Amino acid sequence: MARDYAGKCLDFRKNCGLSIGLIIFIIGDVTGQHVKVAEEVESYPGQMVELGCQFMGTGGIELTQVSWIWEPKEGQRENIAVYHPQFGASYPDSALKGRVSFLHSSLDNPSIQITGVRMTDEGKYVCEYATYPSGNEQGTTTLVMLAKPRNTASAVTVTEGAAPVVVAHCESADGRPGAHISWETEAPGEESSSSRAGVENTVTVVSEYRLVPTAKDDGKDITCVITHRTQGAPESLPMKLSIEYLPQVRIEGYDSDWYRGRTDATLVCLATGNPEPTNITWTVVSGPMPDSVQIRENTLTVRHVDEAVNTTFTCEAQNRLGASKHQVTTFITEKPMVDIAIGTIIGAVIGVLLLLVIIIVAIFMIRKQRQNAENGDGPPKYKPPPPVKAEGSTEMLNKSQDPPPESQPLGHKYYETTGEPVTDLDANEEGNGYTVGAPSGWDDSAQGPNGETASEALPPYSHTPEHEASRGLSPSARDGSFVSPAMYV
Repeated sequence: MARDYAGKCLDFRKNCGLSIGLIIFIIGDVTGQHVKVAEEVESYPGQMVELGCQFMGTGGIELTQVSWIWEPKEGQRENIAVYHPQFGASYPDSALKGRVSFLHSSLDNPSIQITGVRMTDEGKYVCEYATYPSGNEQGTTTLVMLAKPRNTASAVTVTEGAAPVVVAHCESADGRPGAHISWETEAPGEESSSSRAGVENTVTVVSEYRLVPTAKDDGKDITCVITHRTQGAPESLPMKLSIEYLPQVRIEGYDSDWYRGRTDATLVCLATGNPEPTNITWTVVSGPMPDSVQIRENTLTVRHVDEAVNTTFTCEAQNRLGASKHQVTTFITEKPMVDIAIGTIIGAVIGVLLLLVIIIVAIFMIRKQRQNAENGDGPPKYKPPPPVKAEGSTEMLNKSQDPPPESQPLGHKYYETTGEPVTDLDANEEGNGYTVGAPSGWDDSAQGPNGETASEALPPYSHTPEHEASRGLSPSARDGSFVSPAMYV
């Protein structure tokens, strides 16, 4: 609680007093076990601080007087306040006279307050009771004076070299107590810290970071981290290393394919350095610059490649530390070089694309066929049922439903009889026709095609010799049984 209150008063040192209660009560030595005080109290310059004291006595002990004694870190003990029940409060001459006073006129609670606290007020404060018959008993409080430091950090500009030098500086000035400083960076190096006395009993801490400066460390991040008792969290001060070095030069753009007749062949001079290079120049070792060459800042362009540029080009960059250069020798050929690797890659890419197209088309066709089949757009899947036997059909007509052989024409379908019925036609013949004992079912009054009556017309199955001859039957087939010829339908 006391520290929280002190933190709230950081910005109001002149207007805000610090009242810190009892943080940790301690019991003194064997002779002072009844006096309870705060073990430690913090304060800032210009504030008001309270130092509590209380006697936790038992029956039989008589309190006669209480005194406050100040023990500075350097110097002699001094009485700063005395209270007697009969004579009241007294404040002897000391460095705190006029700034110290009792909060209560009581032996039971002889707490004091100090206004306008100074950094030099830091030290131990002893609350001492004079008792009867046990003698003197006391408790000690340590007053810690705090001062928030001023933190700064900066990078030190150095030149590339072989010996370690200071590349970053960090300082926490006029703090109380002294701060702790650490470094965070990827640049390999060493840190060192030192402290010195500041104003009004404060401490200034200085830390330095050293390394062997190289061009690769230029611009790297480095952070100074300061930890102090008055800060809620460590303070980070980031910066970048500054290491000066000669320009580093390289020429880019030459592809080893400068052939006669090529146009606009380009070389680029890239230069880095600290300080940044300000002057870049192009030269050729063969003498004056060819007429076909055009120079613009750090870019050299050959408008027309010929034997005149079959030479060595040099780029030189300068900064404050000096100059550096880089060379490229160009060779002129009669014909351009064919990059077989690029042609192979292009052919492979085209082949892969064609294969992907074929696969996509195949997948599309398969899906299209499946969709047509599902939608009924393909050949019919319905198979008609076999013929059904009708009532009254003869055994001869219903014997077989098998299709005719493939060699027989479709227009000559016929059915054969299932057996060889024996018919005695001679017994029933009369004249040129024949009759049966049962009614024939034909209408006798019906006229035939030649005007004859039904009795004169041939029955459906009567055969004349001419008819039999046309069917390939001999007259002898009339004797006995015969096989009825196939009936055309």
